[in-house]
Amino acid sequence: MSYWFSQAAIFLLIWFVVLFAVLPWGVRQSAEPEPGHDPGAPLNPNLGRKAIITTAISLLLWGVYFFVTQILGYSLLSLSLTGS
Repeated sequence: MSYWFSQAAIFLLIWFVVLFAVLPWGVRQSAEPEPGHDPGAPLNPNLGRKAIITTAISLLLWGVYFFVTQILGYSLLSLSLTGS
């Protein structure tokens, strides 16, 4: 059970990092914000679309991580030991 939990935790970590990178994409601000609204608030944040993009990029990155660590057998520990 801990193997799948670890993989899910790594995927969620990647997902949130990618989310913060994707959030600023396509942000348009209102030329004249209404009273009481933040002038920097986006008109339409498109959160659903950004969540789908984030998931796709995260799956790709996690797939590369999984391939390198599980299929090829590399790890950060093995890479650090070969340099000494």
